[in-house]
Amino acid sequence: MNYRHSFHAGNFADLVKHALVLWLLERRQASGPVTVIDTHAGAGVYDLSGDAVRSKEAEAGIARLVVAEGRPPLIEALAKEVAALNPHGGARLYPGSPLLIAERLGREDRYIGFELNPPVLTLLTEALEPFPQATARGGDGYDQARAEAARTKGAFVLIDPPFEQPDDYIRAADTAAAIVRADPRSMVAIWTPLKDLETFDGFLRRLDQAGAKRALIAEARLRPLANPMKMNGCALVVLNPPAGAEEAAREVCGWVTDTLGEAGARAEVWTS
Repeated sequence: MNYRHSFHAGNFADLVKHALVLWLLERRQASGPVTVIDTHAGAGVYDLSGDAVRSKEAEAGIARLVVAEGRPPLIEALAKEVAALNPHGGARLYPGSPLLIAERLGREDRYIGFELNPPVLTLLTEALEPFPQATARGGDGYDQARAEAARTKGAFVLIDPPFEQPDDYIRAADTAAAIVRADPRSMVAIWTPLKDLETFDGFLRRLDQAGAKRALIAEARLRPLANPMKMNGCALVVLNPPAGAEEAAREVCGWVTDTLGEAGARAEVWTS
């Protein structure tokens, strides 16, 4: 299974990821200027009448969020960003992490998004053009993120690969651990799909063996992890999380599983 951004844009996993990324960014900005480094940035904004129509995942994700009542604050914050991109209502356009972050950059903040696919890089560059503090770059995001983080004090690194390559779990874990080992002030958020416990447990073991010792694990399971051929849930693993991260993750993952999940859905939030 791969997680190509355009195909899955606006699904439940994007809601979890983006609601928590917005909160993490806000907390990071509270302590001063921040540099955000995004290893797999994608296009920046997605037309849900395109690739996402085939998967129908946005219909079960952002389309339900925008009409839901009683949204908790962190879900409401994401809903407002989507509404701003769709002034005539609905959710035809969905913002990816680059646009969500760029919209919230302060004058001294920076965003650097890496994208390996040239046509997608062109779209990312266009999406970020209105934001002078945001930059799109081509190349291997894993290697370039490590190099960029080494030049930046206390970076916020987002690792969100499409999991098309067999070594994505290994490279994501090794890259994240290397960054926080080199700079304990940095914070890294890694998104992963949840298909089965064996794969996810192996990823967490790799992180631990690579030297990442303080982590928040936020899981949203929409169904039991019984079919490894399906994305049964997702997780955001945050290394060096800020105070309050566990409560924020419970709010977001709990709402998503309660509102969008099937029988047996549940949120699992814990620290290691």
